[in-house]
Amino acid sequence: MLRKHLLPRIARTTLMLTALFAVDKVLAFSRQIIIGHEFGLSAALDAFNAANNLPDLLFALISGGALAMAFIPVLAEYRTTRGRDALWELFSRIANLAFLTTAALAVVIAVFALPLIRWEFGIAPHFSPAQQRLAASLMRLDLVGTVIFSLSGLVTAGLQANQHFFLPAVAPLMYNLGQIFGAAVLAPKNGFSLGPLHLPGFGFGIHGLVYGVLIGAVLHFGVQVPALVRYGFRWHALIGLRHPGVVKVLRLMGPRVLTMFFIQMVFLARDNLASRVGVGAVSALAYGWFIMQVPETLLGTALGLVLLPTLSEQIARGDWKAFAATFNRGVQGLLGLTLPIAAVLAVALPGLLPVLGLGAAGTRLVVWTTRAYLLGLAGHSLLELAARAFYAQQDAKTPLLASALNTAAYIGLGILAILSGKNLGTAGTLWGATGIGTANALAFTSEAALLLFLLHRRRRDVPRLREALRDALLGALAGGPVGAAVMAYAPLPLLARGVAAATLGGLAALPFIWREGKALLSW
Repeated sequence: MLRKHLLPRIARTTLMLTALFAVDKVLAFSRQIIIGHEFGLSAALDAFNAANNLPDLLFALISGGALAMAFIPVLAEYRTTRGRDALWELFSRIANLAFLTTAALAVVIAVFALPLIRWEFGIAPHFSPAQQRLAASLMRLDLVGTVIFSLSGLVTAGLQANQHFFLPAVAPLMYNLGQIFGAAVLAPKNGFSLGPLHLPGFGFGIHGLVYGVLIGAVLHFGVQVPALVRYGFRWHALIGLRHPGVVKVLRLMGPRVLTMFFIQMVFLARDNLASRVGVGAVSALAYGWFIMQVPETLLGTALGLVLLPTLSEQIARGDWKAFAATFNRGVQGLLGLTLPIAAVLAVALPGLLPVLGLGAAGTRLVVWTTRAYLLGLAGHSLLELAARAFYAQQDAKTPLLASALNTAAYIGLGILAILSGKNLGTAGTLWGATGIGTANALAFTSEAALLLFLLHRRRRDVPRLREALRDALLGALAGGPVGAAVMAYAPLPLLARGVAAATLGGLAALPFIWREGKALLSW
């Protein structure tokens, strides 16, 4: 049985993270509204979204997802067995190495930015030449932010290994505030108006969005510094590739780097394929991904971040019973909540998304790409815990295998979607973009199922999903039709109908998923 003193802490921390992530998503959605009204589904916005890919890949491979996921279990082990001073020495060694590597690779990518975009198997080979040049210019600026994030991402991992989650969760809010400043002040020529409020405009256009990213990156790092001071951080000018802790982190990181490479290949392939579909497809898929990520982050990411150090410590103690109890409660809660949420959101989207200001055709495109992504909401959320269950065991090879298969499946399904919509004319943009989103949902759900199956082969007591799956399906079958009926028949303005459909659909689903929700809240 799970140790009693863990229950209140996990519940409090998860709720705190969920609340902060919710604020972050409100800010992010506000940012997207500003960007949508300013740029629409335009060629310039397509270039901006495509330009983020290689900087995001570099961050993910080194200082972000790859290193952090391998780093936290080792740092948690050092804190548990050797104390905080040893933890910070190891942290410094890894941070120094990661920063130097990121900076060197950023310079190389900046030099070859344009060829990497134009290459047939690169980022956006079917953009116009002007779009490609714009994307290269934006990418070079983005790389500056990536170097800053190379340190900030590691600070986040170090603080989470110390079981401190508050300021790392505040950091994305600061990042979004920087981006909002870029979108509302730096980008517009005539400023941004919101009711009686009128902000000045600097007229930097699409480059203003990147300047906002740079400001946000600095804020993301700076807001976490007080926590470093609180936990006694001392920087050591060391690397030492033969240091036992560095060797252990790099050994775990090797497979994780490849895993993150395959994950990021999904985004590279997405934009490569979408560049062949038509103008607006890249941005529509970016919007759809962002909207699906709202509930996924509030549930899957928040819970995964909280549980990774706990699962790692339970395994370090050899307490497999507690590990199973922790993991099972997490996956049951995620499954029980995400299926009904996906169903309710899917029917409410036509009422909610016109606020983005994309016009009728643009809104329709984003609605359908988002629905495609929502098919994989449960899979994406379960994957957050399934992968961490293996990393907590310091096994990075199994998630690597699953991720490689996922990427291959996604690219194959995405190509089929493009080919099937090739002769549909203007309808091909909708068909192709929706098909790419559906390929993502199918591939990531399959990856989550594979990891859960492999975990079950190791530990027969995990996962336990039968009752949660039954409740989730009943909740989806109750909430979806109620939301659809509200959208079809309620005599309300469109936005009010969307809000009412989401609210009433959620309430209709609630009795069926009460147990799973209560389990997470009482944790």
